[in-house]
Amino acid sequence: MGKLPHDFYTRDTLTVARELLGKYLVRCRDGSTTVCRITEVEAYIGAIDKAAHSYGYHKTPRNAVMFGPPGHAYLYLIYGMHCCLNFVTEPEGEPSAVLLRGLEPVWGEEELCRLRYGLLPHQLSAYQKKNFLNGPGKCCKALALDRSYNGMDLLSSQLFLCTDPTDAGLPSIEEPAYILRTGKRIGIDYAQEAVDFPWRFWLERA
Repeated sequence: MGKLPHDFYTRDTLTVARELLGKYLVRCRDGSTTVCRITEVEAYIGAIDKAAHSYGYHKTPRNAVMFGPPGHAYLYLIYGMHCCLNFVTEPEGEPSAVLLRGLEPVWGEEELCRLRYGLLPHQLSAYQKKNFLNGPGKCCKALALDRSYNGMDLLSSQLFLCTDPTDAGLPSIEEPAYILRTGKRIGIDYAQEAVDFPWRFWLERA
């Protein structure tokens, strides 16, 4: 099937968020390719969501990408140091996105470890392994993504999503069994009633 088309992202944000789970995020840079399975996401719908940067259609230079065409990357900084990758959803002008929260390495684990920790996979402690790619900032660090990629088309050669590793020219792999979980989003205590929206989705090994 190749790269996920723009039409995939144009749909309802909650639908896109659920369907992103299990998809593959491919990162190509400096002659190397890393591939990760998406295991955790959060949905943000600007029109009604007080946790969204674009709540009430409030547009700023920071969140302008959310108002643009779907199927593009929205990257922003938290705490002035950690980048977060989001996938812009819904038709242009409807400022919504899905935040990437968790990944599992599929290909290029050595490169991911080097960028995340400066170590090789066999050198990681149990704590480092457990916390390898379980947060938005951790994912961006391992993928070498920063604000310079804000607005990038998710059909680019540097960053794209697909349904199978073979779509990225890699060998086919056996898919593990998962259970889909749903719950409240993390770190949005300021968002009043939106705190309780069950818009966090993740895969749990069966």
